[in-house]
Parts: sequence; structure tokens; C-alpha cells
Amino acid sequence: MSCRDKETRTYKQLSQGAIQADIYYEGSGSPVIVYIHGGALIFGTRAWLPAEQIERYTSAGFSVVNIDYRLAPETKLQDIVQDIQDALAWVRTTALQWYDFDVERLAVIGSSAGGYLSLLSGTWTSKPKAIVSFYGYGDIKGDWYTRPSAFYCSRPTVSRDEAFSHTGDRELTDGPFDRFPFYLYCRQQGTWVREVSGMDPLLRGHAVSAFNPVELITPAYPPALLLHGDQDTDVPCEQSVQMYERLLVKGIPAKLVTIEGAEHAFDNQFDQPVVQQAFDAVIDFLKLHLQSEA
Repeated sequence: MSCRDKETRTYKQLSQGAIQADIYYEGSGSPVIVYIHGGALIFGTRAWLPAEQIERYTSAGFSVVNIDYRLAPETKLQDIVQDIQDALAWVRTTALQWYDFDVERLAVIGSSAGGYLSLLSGTWTSKPKAIVSFYGYGDIKGDWYTRPSAFYCSRPTVSRDEAFSHTGDRELTDGPFDRFPFYLYCRQQGTWVREVSGMDPLLRGHAVSAFNPVELITPAYPPALLLHGDQDTDVPCEQSVQMYERLLVKGIPAKLVTIEGAEHAFDNQFDQPVVQQAFDAVIDFLKLHLQSEA
């Protein structure tokens, strides 16, 4: 199955609709990548994964399961996390009736908020075998997310009423970019954690810690590759550096790739040589850590 031959399946049925995944199957026994899109958990869709990236993975022999999930603030972080856990469980069980990929060789890859969810997946009981985070974040309790952002405060102020006018009252899994003002409001106010999780990180820090990867690393954490642009104005590069250093302290095989001069979402500039080199590193990392033990 090539990048042009995707199949779409429902991995979770809700009362208000289905949550779906696109599957790019590369044959019996192939290792599998579960991809999680970004968008601050507020907007975005699986359709954001560029065809060039899908082709890069599938041409290297990896099956890809590209998932949607419910979005905030209509759905809170706890239920979003449950969606990701349910997607991984679906890949490992139900999906096998159609695709006999090797679920013992499963990696999770995500960008931005998807990178955060990917890093969080390494803290669960049922873990992937490897994790790749593109400009993700490991510390949602840090000042960068819980206090007003100087970068976003330089933009015109978004009022609370305007912010919430871009949200709704029913769950959704396909969030258009016109929801961005709600994210901008959260960053200007330093309230992303509270609005997305329903928990105040200052008043319920212990509860938020259950969703904070950097606090949850154990010696059982999977090997991880972190990629980040050093000029990222949305998610500070220090987020990947901090996670990388903590992984090393815990003895986890980890690698950090810093892209000099790169901003957020640098991987969308796929034709750039430095981005091609970054994807070479991703493929090498996946092949190393998803090797067959047969």
C-alpha cells in the first residue's frame, strides 16, 4: 500500500460521532508508526500530516496509522489522553483483523501537542517501543505555558468573549485553524493548562502532574528522539532539552536533534536539506529501535 492507498477506519465510536484513523499498510510483519497531529490540543486534524512525510515513512517499510482525537476545550485533557490510549489499544488488537503489522514494533510520533502526547505515551503501562517528538513539550507545568507568553502578548489582545466565540458546545475531532484565537487567548493569559485540562496547575499541581511527562520518567521509558528548532517562538527549544536531559539522567537511550535557525513546524519545509537530514535521523532511529528480534 502506497501513500496514495490509505484506508480509513473508525477506532473509537462516541455518542456524538466516530474518531477515525488513516492506515497506510506496508505489509505483513511491518513495524508500525502511530502519528499524532499537533494544534495545541485545540485545533488540527490528521489531514495535516504531509504526504511527503507519509511517503518517507512508508518507503522505509513502516506502516502508518495517522489518528484524530477529540479537541479542547470541548473535551478535556483526561479524555483526550484516553483517546490516544484507545487508539494504541485498537492498533494492537482490533486493527489486526485487517492488518498484520508487527505491533511489538510500534513507535509513536507526534508534532507539537502531538509530540507532547507522544512523550506522555512513554509513561503509560502499555508503552510504544520508541518515541519521536517533533518540537513537543515535556513540562506543561512550566512558566512557558502557565504564565503569559511575551511572544504572544506582542499581538493584539484577544478577549475571553472573542476567544470562546471560536469554540463550541459539542465534541469535535477536526479543528479548523480559525480556532487559533482561543489558543492565542490562552497563551496571552497563561491559562492553557487550565482551559485544556479543567485543572488549575497552581491549585491542583499534583493532579496535573499525572499528565506531565518530565515528572513521570522511569527506567522503563522507551528510547526517544527529540527534534526542535532553536528559534521556536511557540514551544521553546528548552522543552526538548529539558526532556532530553531528564531522560539521560534516568538512563534512557535518547537523542536530541537541534535544527539551527528553525522555527516551529520546521518539518513542513520538507524540501530543505536540513529537514531531509532530520528525517534521515528519524528513520535511522526507528530502524535501530524497532528492529525485529526474530
